[in-house]
Amino acid sequence: MSRELKILVAGQGAREHALAWALAASPRVREVVVAPGNPGVEGMARVRRAAEVASAEALVACAVAEGVDLVVIGPERLLADGLADSLAAAGVPTFGPRRAAAQIESSKVFARRLLQAAGVPGPRFMAFSELEAALEYVRGVDREVVVKADGLAQGKGVFVPEDRQEAEAAVRRLLEERALGEAGATIVIEERLYGPEVSLLALCDGQRAALLPAAQDAKRLEEGDRGPNTGGMGAVAPVLPASALPLLGAA
Repeated sequence: MSRELKILVAGQGAREHALAWALAASPRVREVVVAPGNPGVEGMARVRRAAEVASAEALVACAVAEGVDLVVIGPERLLADGLADSLAAAGVPTFGPRRAAAQIESSKVFARRLLQAAGVPGPRFMAFSELEAALEYVRGVDREVVVKADGLAQGKGVFVPEDRQEAEAAVRRLLEERALGEAGATIVIEERLYGPEVSLLALCDGQRAALLPAAQDAKRLEEGDRGPNTGGMGAVAPVLPASALPLLGAA
């Protein structure tokens, strides 16, 4: 029989809470340590919070000190900062992509160019770091566009303008006002597509891929699919039939 595992979940949000809950339910898991965790995980069976650690260096030290068998990384920022690389260098098995692969999530420009090179269909797009060039493109393009910060912005880096003036304002907010700092120092202006958002995720080990059920994320702040994008107002999986989409506020 396989030995029971001690697992460290890195992160402190609702995602990590759900991961800890699911992992603790496995008969193969002896204990789940969450670092830094949140008060909500306290009292869960076979789950405990570690010391208040958040930096990559502190998380590596925590994993080594705890003698864990596996680290599961939740936040995109930790992946983008190379936590998986640091854990691998310390000899700690890790669930989560290395920094190079995490660019698919941490850089929209990288992701768009990768998909384009692989022949995956997608919206037409252009990347800009200079304000005037971006504004000139917005003023001359003959289609509706979406403006996106290249870097991680906790789900708040996408602007869906209704007209050219709103598109110019979004460009200025990112490149001139630096509203999102370095995350918005480069932007992507891409063709606007209509329809509900659906995510199809796969777990990969480098050779095999296991598909998870399709999920639908409610991103917009207000009912009727209106208002600014957020980090997520909730998600449903599997995806509901089209007749049920209005219940989620989807367009």
